Amino acid sequence: MAEQHAIDHSIREDYRPWHLFLHLSGRRLKESLIRWSDVNWETGEITTAGKGDTRVWTPMPPSIREILECLGRHPEFVFTFVARRTREGKVAGKRYPIKYHGVQSQWRRDLARSGVKNFRLHDHRHDRASKLLRETRNLKLVQRVLNHSNITTTARYAHVMDGEVALALESSAKSRNQPRTNPGDELQGPDFA
Repeated sequence: MAEQHAIDHSIREDYRPWHLFLHLSGRRLKESLIRWSDVNWETGEITTAGKGDTRVWTPMPPSIREILECLGRHPEFVFTFVARRTREGKVAGKRYPIKYHGVQSQWRRDLARSGVKNFRLHDHRHDRASKLLRETRNLKLVQRVLNHSNITTTARYAHVMDGEVALALESSAKSRNQPRTNPGDELQGPDFA
């Protein structure tokens, strides 16, 4: 939690909407660089090309819709940044689309500023999957969010529940050794009547 807080506060202001979208949607980096033509306001969904000629679908719950509604309208790209210097064809103070290599460079700078070590952009996707799995205990739902074609790929996220399984087993073992409310209750029922 402290790491996430440090990262969130280190993200450059104009990259924050994109960063939050990446985190909430569970999309891969390339899939997060969406265009307005990918956004269907009426059906409340975002559909883009994905890995391996697949289509990536993401619903727009209120949290994601709010991010998109607050953005300025670039004619094509949803997420943009403000150039800080005039160079490489960009003019200081103007908005430009966030692109794949640019966001990777900015991420390295933001991560260094946060002081967090060993955290990749792709870890946002793992974090979203782990949280959804803990909350819903529904591997098929997580598969749909991550747009995995094969449940086996999604099953890699099931390890997050291993600790919870151990706790449940221990809790069950402790309750087994506790006395019942009424001694002899276990001898009641049709087989012992």
